[in-house]
Amino acid sequence: MTDLPLSGVRVIDAVPGRLGAVGRLLGELGAEVIRIEPSGGGADRLAGATVEGVSLSFVAANLGKKAVAIDLPSDQERLLALAREADIFLEAGLEGLDHAALRAAAPALIHVSISDFGQTGPWRDWQASDAVLHALTGGLSRSGLPGRPPLLPPGQLALETAGPQIAVAALGAFIRRLRTGESDRVNISLLEAGMQALDPGFGLSGSAQSGVPLWQMPRSRTDERHRYPILPCADGFVRLCILAPRQWRAMHAWMGEPAEFAGPDWDRLITRLTSPELLPAITRFFADKGRAEIEEEAARRGVPAAAVLNAGEAVRTPQMAARHAFVPVEIAAGCSLPFPNGTIEIDGARAGVRGPAPGLKGDAQFGGERPSFQAPARADYPLAGVRVLDMGVIVVGGETGRLFADLGADVVKVENGAFPDGQRQSLNDAPVSLTFAAGHRNKRGLSIDLRSGRGKALFLDLVREADVLLSNFKPGTLASLGFDQETLFAANPCLVTVDSSAFGPTGPWSRRLGYGPLVRASAGLSRQWVYPDEPDGFCDTVTVYPDHVAARIGAAGALALLIRRMRTGEGGAASVSQAEVMLGHMAADIARRAAEAAGMAVDGGEAIENWLLPCAGDDEWCVVTVRDDADRAAIAAVTGGSDRAGAERWAQAIAPDAAAAALQAAGVPAGMMVRVVELPDSPGYRALGTFRAATHPLVPSAFQVEGPIAHFERVPAPDQRPAPRIGENSAEVLRDWLGLSDDAIAPLLADKIIEQAA
Repeated sequence: MTDLPLSGVRVIDAVPGRLGAVGRLLGELGAEVIRIEPSGGGADRLAGATVEGVSLSFVAANLGKKAVAIDLPSDQERLLALAREADIFLEAGLEGLDHAALRAAAPALIHVSISDFGQTGPWRDWQASDAVLHALTGGLSRSGLPGRPPLLPPGQLALETAGPQIAVAALGAFIRRLRTGESDRVNISLLEAGMQALDPGFGLSGSAQSGVPLWQMPRSRTDERHRYPILPCADGFVRLCILAPRQWRAMHAWMGEPAEFAGPDWDRLITRLTSPELLPAITRFFADKGRAEIEEEAARRGVPAAAVLNAGEAVRTPQMAARHAFVPVEIAAGCSLPFPNGTIEIDGARAGVRGPAPGLKGDAQFGGERPSFQAPARADYPLAGVRVLDMGVIVVGGETGRLFADLGADVVKVENGAFPDGQRQSLNDAPVSLTFAAGHRNKRGLSIDLRSGRGKALFLDLVREADVLLSNFKPGTLASLGFDQETLFAANPCLVTVDSSAFGPTGPWSRRLGYGPLVRASAGLSRQWVYPDEPDGFCDTVTVYPDHVAARIGAAGALALLIRRMRTGEGGAASVSQAEVMLGHMAADIARRAAEAAGMAVDGGEAIENWLLPCAGDDEWCVVTVRDDADRAAIAAVTGGSDRAGAERWAQAIAPDAAAAALQAAGVPAGMMVRVVELPDSPGYRALGTFRAATHPLVPSAFQVEGPIAHFERVPAPDQRPAPRIGENSAEVLRDWLGLSDDAIAPLLADKIIEQAA
């Protein structure tokens, strides 16, 4: 059995609801997690849809944990006794907690405090919901079609994606504690975590964005369906994601090389995106073909394509079956339903379900011996001195490396001048795109020819000195270059590797061309991201989900493996499937569908309503989440109306921020729709210091980037070094990592084994 990387790490989990998934992720990585809740049980035990009296969302968030009843403040001493034995304490506004007593009793504890809107600023006392977070983080303003109201994404994506960011922050602080012996208080707002981990407006964006950051996009919603088009076919819909010229040429040949689309100009993405004739022609070509036929032929020809599936179809695909992505979990005597079997693999084995969701006991305790760790030298940054070879490309790979760089690692972005990262491209052929400048800060650049024997040998020399290697190529790509896992670990048994791919490293779909839009189609999300009255009006093209959250899950796996290395001296491998990440976020809904299909009685359901209120101004909106009758009464008192129509009439006369403030003052979750360009100057973000100005020598003016992933008490703010040009630091890296002299480096430059930016 795999030695799970967080074995021996102890976590107290006082985070209710969907964010219980933070503790579940740490538990899947090996930590012992004890959930604390009131003696009568937490309210989330009955939230949402229930089967046999068991909440499906509760099960999804709490698999593998223990649970203990603690009532505060009367049980303060019992909590403090538990804290003395813990390493990490996760809580979200735990009422009755004596913070001073906690620090005195457990001076080495990593205390992660989660709030909706942070500890300071005008939004500090506001209440969040997933819909409100979409409004305030810039996502809602881009979702939907021109001339129509904005469209709330399906599910609870803002909350689900915030969870892995919290896990990364907790593990980063814990690594620093192992190095220094010092505790840390980590304050995390869902506002910032949801903004950064779902689809950040000031970070990396998809290839089709062509280097144009989201904050430079038009103010109004645009019809982006042509970017990654979804087209009808004989038995449903398929999505295409044709970006590279070779992919277009394969599609053109498949269509029979029609003359009207022939010629070198059609190799250009902008030509294809702006053509009014191309998509209708492909639609006619697909009209008599089924989804499976199109997928099979597209895979054979190298054309990125995927069938648009619903969630039920997605779970039943051969890929999910082969990878055992879902397993039956007994939620009550004789009643089992499918739940995600984790979202990450460690050393080739799934770090998945470790037990059922817990019943409530009064005496749960941590067990087993505490492990000892041989940590690196003391440092303020958790990853200071950690050397990372970053081979990641586009979003998920680049983002993983950036997270390590911001936590203090020496991250070297490995490229080849002939095959640059697609994130570098820009519509105006600028030497560095704004998205690349924002998303690859704090790294160094190495350009190396990995197809030559000397380049391969040089790269293995770097591997011997590295701590971490990151990649997100199609499975098998590194092996084809001569760097399979056996070779890498033979060169460096202490190495930690992290790879991310669309569908995972094994299974019949593992070699499929996979981009985020294709994953969303295959995993059932695209089918859900539509207006209720327009089932073919697909609107998920505006996001790059799940790239950013997959990067955080991969980073959490890597941090956990670095912690295990301090315990065992050995390296290890983590793998993330983006499709499984996405399906994991639909866990409760998938279990509900399975229960209904089996004829089980499903009670409750989603009683929450989200109202989109039109406000004064041009395309201005306020989102309101109505949870219960108390919210309805509070809304009526503020608006003077007794129903949604009355609230809409009230909102039309006032500005959206005034509407949100009035409703929040009455205790109702609400938020105005904020556009991406407006985020840095919004008062809640300004108070938290969420964004910072950055510069780059090849960018004429300063631009905004995200700040730290959390507000640490002891971890310094990230550095602000500019993103590298291709090969900007090639010679410097060889000197620093390998101790090569200028005389030894000169022939490598002359023979173009490495290249150095001028």
